[in-house]
Amino acid sequence: MSTHTLLVLYGSQTGTAQDMAERIGRQAQRRRIVVRVQPLDSYSVANLISETLVVFVCATTGQGDPPDNMKNFWRFLFRKSLPAGSLCRLDYAVLGLGDSSYPKFNFVAKKLYKRLLQLGANALLPVGLADDQHDLGPDGVTDPWLISFWQKTLSLYPIPPGLSPLREEDLLPPRYVFHFLDDTTGKPVMKPLPPDDQIPPSSAQPFPARMVSNQRVTDPSHFQDVRHIDFDITGSNIQYSAGDVVMMRPCNSPEDVEQFCQLLRLDPDSYFILNPADGSTAPVPARLPQPCSVRYLVEQFLDIAAVPRRSFFELLTTFATNELEREKLAEFSSAQGQDELHSYCNRPRRTALEVLSDFPHTTAELSVDYLPDLFPEIQPRSFSIASSILAHPNRLQILVAVVRYKTRLHKPRRGLCSSWLASLDPSQGEVCVPLWVKKGSLKFPQDLDTPAIMVGPGTGVAPFRAAIQERIAQSKTANVLFFGCRSETKDFYFHSEWEERVKAGHMTLFTAFSRDQEDKIYVQHRVKEQAKLLWDLIANKNAVFYIAGNSKQMPTGVCDSLKEVFQQEGGVTESQAQEMLDAMEKVGRFQSETWS
Repeated sequence: MSTHTLLVLYGSQTGTAQDMAERIGRQAQRRRIVVRVQPLDSYSVANLISETLVVFVCATTGQGDPPDNMKNFWRFLFRKSLPAGSLCRLDYAVLGLGDSSYPKFNFVAKKLYKRLLQLGANALLPVGLADDQHDLGPDGVTDPWLISFWQKTLSLYPIPPGLSPLREEDLLPPRYVFHFLDDTTGKPVMKPLPPDDQIPPSSAQPFPARMVSNQRVTDPSHFQDVRHIDFDITGSNIQYSAGDVVMMRPCNSPEDVEQFCQLLRLDPDSYFILNPADGSTAPVPARLPQPCSVRYLVEQFLDIAAVPRRSFFELLTTFATNELEREKLAEFSSAQGQDELHSYCNRPRRTALEVLSDFPHTTAELSVDYLPDLFPEIQPRSFSIASSILAHPNRLQILVAVVRYKTRLHKPRRGLCSSWLASLDPSQGEVCVPLWVKKGSLKFPQDLDTPAIMVGPGTGVAPFRAAIQERIAQSKTANVLFFGCRSETKDFYFHSEWEERVKAGHMTLFTAFSRDQEDKIYVQHRVKEQAKLLWDLIANKNAVFYIAGNSKQMPTGVCDSLKEVFQQEGGVTESQAQEMLDAMEKVGRFQSETWS
């Protein structure tokens, strides 16, 4: 191995940046470079001054914010007290993973790249800005960027004489080794640790909240199953405000767990201890108990129901001995085969488990030690909290649309978390869901008289139900809600609750039922119709305007309507209306939380 070491640090929210960082780590190993791959917040940032070669891979979340696992690093790096030349020994590269349909596209990567330059570090190549919207997806940017990165790196840090790079088809050593225990008697039953009352729950120690009810709130004849779920958080030390989100990790379905164990000829009731492999610097995942059962690993840790990434196929190829399967897997791993991979995997949303079934010879060759390399960890999902602790003490409620749709594959596609939640039935016995709470991006006015204008079609209404409950409990009654759905009788969530609050004079409600008449009516049409009221609230009463919901066309449609309100009632030009909206956003008077 060369004496040079490469450090790959990542900031990842959904696992994509982690996957890319690990992929760069494997490419480094093939080039005989000693490599460490770590999340940014587990790295002692003060050591950066003594590093020589670092790649940063980072995603951007929310409104241009850094991912959770790089927040501490971010705060440290932007300290004003850091001397200008403190990183002069460091060669670095930054790869950002983003989506240009969001306004703050790759904001974190761009800002990090500039900050490292300010601190005297030497950029090996321009910042890479991968884009989900690119015709070839993120690979359209990352493939050429990685080629340039390795050319530059190997010219500065050549492979030592007498060594040659490993080929793509050579199997790299695993990060972990499984030691199976012979005797299955007296093995521990996996139970979450009792929560510490003093510490608020977190991803490391979630609170097992008892599910009180799990109610379908759409008409049985409606195509979409939406659940209103109520949790008891007594004794959890959880505090939350309107706009906050609750986090939870779903489990794989019993059928998937069984099929996976059959395919890999694993006994779900066997136990093992996981150790780092020789020479591996990867820490054993803290979430896995030691000893751990195969069932626990497959049900709660390995993301077998996700659409696999390209790295999955790269690793799978190295196990293939069957000629046909090896050719196909190699094609899916190559830059030229990404269109093929897209139509095989991404378009029909084929899961990793289904891929293993399609490649039976290769699956039969898989070694259990490679499972943590092959499958990413199940990522936590976030839901806007749909209740206020002031209205429902010791309770936390969410509104969940159960994701189910057809592709060209025979079996309908299901959202992992929403299907898992929908399957839990507290009327059949006690159900506990480990969860924790995070600050959300929506902030509601503290001032008693500031009006809140909320546009929340569909499940986008969840954070606004929390806000309206909280604001009414605080005697804030200047609440305006625009709610939209398909039909008044089928998916009008919290209908009777809104009716009572309107009667009591605590809120104003405008509804848009898109399918209840010939012409489709959406929330943006209602916003335009209420131009006079909205202009008065915004221009004269300093109102704050909020949007929450699906990020497809709705947010743009609502923004366009709002700009038309400014033009019509304020007599401004189109460009001035845009400036007004930008100015409102800058001071927090226009806020949006959208998801795809």
